[in-house]
Amino acid sequence: MITRSLPRPQAPSSTASLSEKLRRGDVLTPLCPSREILSHLTSRWGVLVLIALLSGTQRFSQLRRKIGGVSERMLAQTLQLLERDGIVERRAYEVVPPHVEYALTPLGKEAATKVRELADWVEGHYAEVLSRQNAFASENADSG
Repeated sequence: MITRSLPRPQAPSSTASLSEKLRRGDVLTPLCPSREILSHLTSRWGVLVLIALLSGTQRFSQLRRKIGGVSERMLAQTLQLLERDGIVERRAYEVVPPHVEYALTPLGKEAATKVRELADWVEGHYAEVLSRQNAFASENADSG
């Protein structure tokens, strides 16, 4: 009987090429620029702006009312960051008084959909999380 040894399958490489890392990004690497974009999308106000704009184009004042608790300054800063990242489009109309509208770009719609999924999960599980937080606080209060 003749036995033939087959080549062993190689495990996928855990290190991508440098060009692949630069093309895709590596959010777990400290200096990767994708971390900055992630922070814009997942900041407290970034998440809420993305979700609010999923329903369509809105004026600044509409957004501010829809997103309770955000200051004008924070909303303006968040919108500027998201506009710079190509997530939000700002349209200014030269009329008196000035009229400015904000909308998601196609890239922004994709990101907003992902963020909305996370928000839906949080809304669906917040009671369980709060219960676990309370249990944790009780356990740690007893041991201290």
